Parts: sequence; C-alpha cells; structure tokens
Amino acid sequence: MNRTKGARMGIRVGVDVGGTFTDVVLLGDDGRMVARKVSSTPEDYSRGIAEGVAAALADCGAAPGDVTSVVHATTVATNTILEQKGARTGLITTRGFRDVLEMRRLRIPVMYDLQYEKPPPLVPRHLRREVDERLGPDGAVRRELDPASLDAAVAELRREGVEAAAVSLLHAYANPAHEREVAAHLREAFPNGLYITCSSDILPEIREYERTSTAVVNAYIGPVVQRYMETLLDRLRELGVDCPVHIMQSSGGVMSVEAAGRKPACMVESGPAAGVMACARLARGAGLDNLISFDMGGTTAKAAMVEGGQAAKTTEFEVGGGINLSSKLIKGGGYPVKLPFVDVSEIGAGGGSICRVDGVGHTSVGPQSAGAVPGPVCYDLGGVDPTLTDALVAIGYLNPGYLVGGSLPLNTAKALAVLEEKVARPLDRPVAEAAHGVLALACSTMTRAVKAVTTYRGRDPRDFVLAAFGGNGPVLGVEIARALQIRRVLVPPVPGVFSALGLLYSDAEQEFIQTVMIRAEGADADAVAAAFDSLEAEARAAMIADGFPAEAVTVERLADLRYAGQAYELTVPVAPGTPDLEAMARAFDREHERTYGHPSEGDPVDLVNVKVLARVAVDATEPSRRLLPAPPATLGAPRDVYFGPADGTLETAVVARTDLTGDWRDGPVIVEEYDATCVVPPSCRARLDAFGNIDIDVDTRP
Repeated sequence: MNRTKGARMGIRVGVDVGGTFTDVVLLGDDGRMVARKVSSTPEDYSRGIAEGVAAALADCGAAPGDVTSVVHATTVATNTILEQKGARTGLITTRGFRDVLEMRRLRIPVMYDLQYEKPPPLVPRHLRREVDERLGPDGAVRRELDPASLDAAVAELRREGVEAAAVSLLHAYANPAHEREVAAHLREAFPNGLYITCSSDILPEIREYERTSTAVVNAYIGPVVQRYMETLLDRLRELGVDCPVHIMQSSGGVMSVEAAGRKPACMVESGPAAGVMACARLARGAGLDNLISFDMGGTTAKAAMVEGGQAAKTTEFEVGGGINLSSKLIKGGGYPVKLPFVDVSEIGAGGGSICRVDGVGHTSVGPQSAGAVPGPVCYDLGGVDPTLTDALVAIGYLNPGYLVGGSLPLNTAKALAVLEEKVARPLDRPVAEAAHGVLALACSTMTRAVKAVTTYRGRDPRDFVLAAFGGNGPVLGVEIARALQIRRVLVPPVPGVFSALGLLYSDAEQEFIQTVMIRAEGADADAVAAAFDSLEAEARAAMIADGFPAEAVTVERLADLRYAGQAYELTVPVAPGTPDLEAMARAFDREHERTYGHPSEGDPVDLVNVKVLARVAVDATEPSRRLLPAPPATLGAPRDVYFGPADGTLETAVVARTDLTGDWRDGPVIVEEYDATCVVPPSCRARLDAFGNIDIDVDTRP
C-alpha cells in the first residue's frame, strides 16, 4: 500500500476482538488488503487493538494518519454481563412492579433440573425503588407522578452510591412524560454524573419484563462501555489514528461511537454479527439463496442463517445464561435484551475448549475455555488442561510450525503428553484415537448451534450451503456438514479474519419502534401511516445527527404482528406509503407457516408494533489483492494425519489455497494459510471457485 511521497492513502480498518485473538484488517482505497492476528489482551482489550493496528500499518508501509475510519466489534458488553462486572445500578419503577426482574417469565432452559437456579437480577432488590404514578395503556395519566415518592426513591439511590440507573414505568412506551421527569430529577440529584437509561428511549414497546430488563442491561453496562470507548479512542490517538470510529451492532449494522455510548445494549453480540453480515455478502455475490454461517474461534462457535442473501434477525435474545441463545424455543437462562439481533446461536466450543474425563469415564469438551492466556497446552504458555487445539495438533490437522503464519509455534510434545495423561489413559485408548474422540465430541456440541438456527426454525439444513470461517471453522466445517447431511461447504478468502473484513462491508443502521396494538383488519390505515411517518422522521434525524448526509439515508418499514390471543409476534416488511393492512396480515400468515410449519388463515391478526430501519449503505472497495505473509518453506510437504477409526492414518498433501485452482482435487488434503487451516477429509473433494472460495463437495454417506 505504499504511496509516493506526499500522497495520502485512504485506509479503512476493521477490528474484531475475540476471546483468543484480535483480528485486524486494513482495506486501502486501491483495493489492497492487509490482515493481522494478534493475541487478545483481556486485561485491556484496547492494548491488543493498538498493537494489531500498528503491526498491520507497518506491514504495508502506511502511516497512522492514512486511516480514515475504524469499525470495531467487541465482546466488552457481553463479557461485562457474563462476568457480572457492570456498574452498581439502581432501578426506579411504578409502585407494585418492584419485583418484575425477580419474577421474570415462567420459563427455564433445563426442563427437569430441580436444582436449576436462574442468574441473579442485575439490580438487587434493595436498589429497586418504587414511585407512585400510573399511566394507562393508551398513555393517559391515571395517577400523576408523586413528588414525595420520587424524592424518596432518588435519595435512597444516592445513599447507596449507584453509578447508573434504569427508569422503567408502567406503560411508558405509550407516554414517556413520567420517565422523563424521573430522569431529570436524577440528573439534578447526581451533579457529578449518573448514567441513566429510560425504557421509553431504549425500547418503547409493550411487555414490562422485557422492557425493564433491556433498560437495566443498558444501564448496567453503560459506564463500563463508555470507559472502554474512551480508553480505545485514547489508544488510537496515541498511535496517531484520529478518525471516526464506528461500532458493530448486534443487528448487523454499525453505529457511531457516541450512539454506542447511549445504547450499549445494541452491541451485546457485535462480534458474531460481523461474520454473518460478511456471509450475507458472500451469498449475494455467489448467487446463493440459502447459506449457514459457521464461525468457530478459540472460545465459541456461532451459527446463523442467511436466506435470500439476507441475514435472519430476531428480537428474542438472552445474554448471561452461560450460552447466548436467540432461540424461540429455549428461554429463561439469561437476561432478555429485546432489541434487533442477527439471529445467532452461540455454543461454548472453540479451539481453547477444555476436555475433561471424570471418574466414571464421562468425557466433555467445553464450555470452559483456556482462552488466550494461558491457552491450550501446546501454546506453551502455562496451560495444564487438554483442549481441542491440543487434539487437533495431536492428530495432525494443525501444523505446529505455522499457526498465525508461524508467529505462534506449538509444542506438539506437550500436547501429546497431556492428552495421554488426562484423556487417553483414563479412557484406555491410544492417544490418536482419544484425540479424535475429542474432535468428535466438539463437533457433536457444535451441531446444536447449527440446528438452533435451522431445524428449530423449521428449516432443513440440507437445503443450505455451510460457510465455514474463523480460526477453526475451516478445520471442522466438513465434519459439521457431514453430521447434518449438508453436501457443500464454502471457505471464504481470509477465513480467519473474515469477521473483521465483514465489519468493512456493514451498513450504518438504527432501528426505531412504537407500539400501536390494533386489530389489523379494518384498522385505520391513515393512522398507521402517520405512526410510520413519525418514526421515519425521527430515524432520519438521528442518522443526520450521527454525521451522515440526509440524501444517503434510506428507510425500511417493518411491522410486528400476531394472531389474536398469541403472546409473541413475527416481523414482516411493509411497503412505503399508506400501508395495505390486509396484505400485511397475509404476509404474516406466510411467515407464520415458514417459522412454525402452519398458518391460521382466517383468524384475526393484531398489529402490535410499527418499526422503521434507517440505513446508510457502506461505500466499500472490494479487495483486489490480499497482502498476507508468505507461506512457509515447508508448504507442500505431506504429513501423516489421523482421520478416525474408519480411515486411520493417511499421508495427506498440504497445499496453498491457489493450488486448488482448476479441476477438483480429491481429499485428503490440507490447505494452510496465514490465518486459518482448512481440512478436506477422505472421500471429499475441493476446488477454488470464481470468487476465491474453497468449494468443498462433501461425502455425506455414513
């Protein structure tokens, strides 16, 4: 990316922080790209980001001042909840609703576990205060806000020294006046600053528990996220990078760092969303209708569904229950965040997943992870427990001298020793067989993630192509596909940093919502149109305030509908202009059939919410050349690989991606790249398609 003296290179930077590695991608305005993987720094993620960006800039001879924008996906919001390290948060609510967070919904994710305990509320009971007031569902004031009760509630929170406060009053979605009054009183009472979230600002929608939970999550993580953003900006400025920074949202769009500070709950699953958006672009480019995104890194494996070139989305998401699930069928294990999410299922199984054998021979892989530090035993950084990565090294899937381009050499002897001691010997199996069993167990766990977004949604995974990426996705992608009878796997270019690349192709987005609660058939279409128009004006104003030109903003209208008597909705698109309510109801019938397998045509349909999605399309250059470290001198030398009891140990060719150009190449073959390794087992074959993807034809016979 070198330029002549005085010329300025325009570089966009994508940064994806994972549990083990931080991925950095630089994309120049001439189409050239540089990728770098560095170890994550959990004690201060911003340090790893700065180190990665500096290394990538040095690789291409560019200056920090050449960077024109940074797009970042982060796990800070999620980890804050998982580790229960958020701000000391208070809640002010309507009298009689103090225990909404405690009562929740009558659901648990484990049906027959009598000892199951739900995670504790993020706001303990002594920090939940009530005020006297009451609004009706139409927004009418039935009881004015009592100043004395408000004074008492605020004074109590001051005495408790809270850092953040959530305000969630009954029916505030229909009339935010009382919440605004409470927020103003809090600001006066905390002159040194208090992070405040009103439910009517973050989620103006029905359902007291979900609305309260979303507001509480936003307040709980708000101060932590703001401090992280400030530290990150300072690190980048110290490096010489002073440009706009955008944050990936869980919905798949990006928002300004200022908007992220106001609504950090929107970035709870920002990392997984980036990879799914990259897969959606891949699907559109390759002319594929149905694609399953399979992203496996060092800590977790994530799966999502792309249909018609668009990522599937949901608003039913829970975080903090050990595994993040968006499933409509599994609830009650975490804290609901009822905001737009790319529909991702996440399983605690990655390269760092720890393998354990108990006293009766029961073997498990994950969800505990060795992480980046100390990492797997083969990292030689002090790890003592065998992991999936150790098993992959032991059976020959991974080249111990070329992980991350050789910058992270692996100690094969230590991996074999720990597997022998803690897995093979307790199971009375040879080391290679025990290591392959670890792989098989991990694959069994990860198929759950894929089923959660396909089978559990009424889709047949055999109708999809599996896109495998992440540091370990291409290693196990074919095994996952075989388990689900999927016949085709695609491994995109730069798979190990594919999510970071996806950040550079994600549009800027914000969603706005308003509850209307009317019967769709026979409703006043003009009133519905007015609600859409009001939201659209608000959405356009918000995007302009974030610095986007008015002419670049496009708007998409959506509606949440349900059959009368149902408790939950499905979302359908709505055409511009005065809405055709009958057409909306019939579109809901079709979506209900797709999701649940049947419609209830003829039953009355309720229009619950109207939504507006404001978007500014990214102006991104497609990479024309990828600048990655040169392959190792030993590339092409075959090595012995154990493919399980059926195939045994086979001498396996090791090639570069470009060696697959032309006709199909029969497996077994291993493709080694700087950022990932792709395994093509026996009875499968692979080639490079016109887009540079490794196209694998999978033998799904038993």
